Amino acid sequence: MPRILSLWGKIRAMEVRLYSNSSRPGVGLKPRRESQRPLLPQHARHCPVLEAGSALGLLVYPPLEPNESFHIEYEGEGRYQLTYFFNTEGAKWEPVFTVAIVLPIGSIGMMKEEVYFANKTPPISRDTALGVMRALVVPEDLGTPPGAISLRGATNFKTPAGWDTVYTAIFNMIERPVAPMLVVRVETDWYAHETEFRYVLQPGEGIHGAHNMPIGQAFFVPREEVRLAECTPEELAAIQTSREEFFHHKASSKIMTPYGLEYSPHYLRESRSRNTGPDG
Repeated sequence: MPRILSLWGKIRAMEVRLYSNSSRPGVGLKPRRESQRPLLPQHARHCPVLEAGSALGLLVYPPLEPNESFHIEYEGEGRYQLTYFFNTEGAKWEPVFTVAIVLPIGSIGMMKEEVYFANKTPPISRDTALGVMRALVVPEDLGTPPGAISLRGATNFKTPAGWDTVYTAIFNMIERPVAPMLVVRVETDWYAHETEFRYVLQPGEGIHGAHNMPIGQAFFVPREEVRLAECTPEELAAIQTSREEFFHHKASSKIMTPYGLEYSPHYLRESRSRNTGPDG
C-alpha cells in the first residue's frame, strides 16, 4: 500500500510547463482538456471510453486574438495562399492581406512570398504581414510532402525529465472532410520545440483558423520502454472472472434516457471510484 500511495503521489505531481508562441507571446487561448465533441451523435455523451479518448491531453489553439482569423489553402504545384482577416467592432470579417507562397520547382531556387493588401492604404507594412504569417504557419515546412502545412500553436510545452509530447489531429472529429495529419513525438524535456501541427492538403483544400477553434491536440507520454509478456494461466483466470463480474454489474445497472437510449453507467462509476486519490 505505501508503494501504491507513493506512485499515486508521483502521478499527481507530474507537471508540464507552458510558454508562449515566440512570435506572438500571450496571444491565443490556453490549452484545455475537453471530453465532448459537439458534432458527435447524442449517444456518444453516454460513452465514457469515447469521452476519455477525446479528453486525452489538451486541445491547442492558434495564436490569434478574438477579432482575428486566417485561411490557408493549397492550390497545387507548390503554391499556397494565406489570407488574414480582421473583425472590426464585431461587424463583419474583412480580409486585410494575402500572402501567396510559391515553392521552388524541384527544390532548386528560392521560395517566393508575395503580399497583397485588400486596401490601397494598408494598415501594416509588408514585413509585418509576413511576420504575422510566420507566427501562424511554418513556411519552411510547406510542401514536405506535397500539400503539407505546419500550423503553429499559441502555446509550447516543457515536460518533466523522461516525458515526451505527442502532437496529433483532434481526436474523434468525424465530420468530413478531415485533412490527414503527420503525428510527431518530441522529447520536450530537453528540446525547446515550438508547437506545430502538420496537416497534408489536396489541391483546392484549405484550413481555417480562429481564436476559439483548436488546431490540434497534444498529450504527454513517458519515454520508458514497454515490455510485452504473455499472461499466466492464473492471470487469464482472473481476467475472465473480472470480465464476468463487470458484465453482470453492467447489465443490472442500465438506465433509459428520455430519448429511448439504453445505457449503463457502471464503467463510469467504477472508473471514478478507482481514480479517486487517497485524499478523496
